[in-house]
Amino acid sequence: MAFDNTRSIKPFENKIWLSSPTMHGDELKYMQEAYDTNWMTTLGANINAIEEALSEKIGCNYAVALSSGTASLHMAIRLAGQELYGRPAPGHGALEGRKVFASDMTFDATVNPNCYEGGEPVFIDTEYDTWNMDPVALENAFKLYPDVKLVVMAHLYGVPAKMDEIKAVCDKHGAVIIEDAAESLGATYKGIQTGSFCLPGRSKEITIVSSEKLS
Repeated sequence: MAFDNTRSIKPFENKIWLSSPTMHGDELKYMQEAYDTNWMTTLGANINAIEEALSEKIGCNYAVALSSGTASLHMAIRLAGQELYGRPAPGHGALEGRKVFASDMTFDATVNPNCYEGGEPVFIDTEYDTWNMDPVALENAFKLYPDVKLVVMAHLYGVPAKMDEIKAVCDKHGAVIIEDAAESLGATYKGIQTGSFCLPGRSKEITIVSSEKLS
C-alpha cells in the first residue's frame, strides 16, 4: 500500500475541541429572567447589556447582537452591497452580478451570504504565516478583477489577519472590507480589536457580532 506508513500515526489522547461551549452557571438565570419578564423576542435588558459591553470592549460606537454568525454576515453584506451599488429591485440581491473577494480557508458562512445576495465569490489564497487571506494574493486578484469593491475576509482560529496590509490594498482599490471576526472575539492586531477596522473618513462604525460566540 502506498500509504502503509500512516498506520504508525497515533491519535491524540485528549481531544482538542475547535469550539466547545463554556457554561459558568448564570446562563439559566438569564434565560429564566427573560422568560419571567416576557422578553422572549429580539429585545430585552440582557441583549442591550451585551451589546453595550461588546461596544465598550471592542471600542466601537455600536454593536448589534444577532442570532448567528451567518445572520451577522448577511446583514453586513446586504448593507455593504446597497452602499456600493444602490438599493436592489424587489426580488433581487444587493450583489447581483458582482464579484466579491473572499477568504478561501474559512467556515462556509463567510461565503454563503454573498451567494444569498447574488454575488459571485472569488477566493483569495491563504498565506502560510496566519492561515488568513494573503495580502499579496489579494493585490494580484485586483489586477485580474479591478472592478471588485467588496472584500469579505475571516480571522481564522482566533489569529488576526494582517489588517494593515489588507486594508492598504483595499484602500488603494477603493474596496470595502467586511471582517468575519466570529472566531477572534477579544483578539487584537497591533492593539486594535478585530472587527473594528473601518474605512478612512467614516466617523462611525458598526460591529456585528453573533450571539453564538458570546457564551
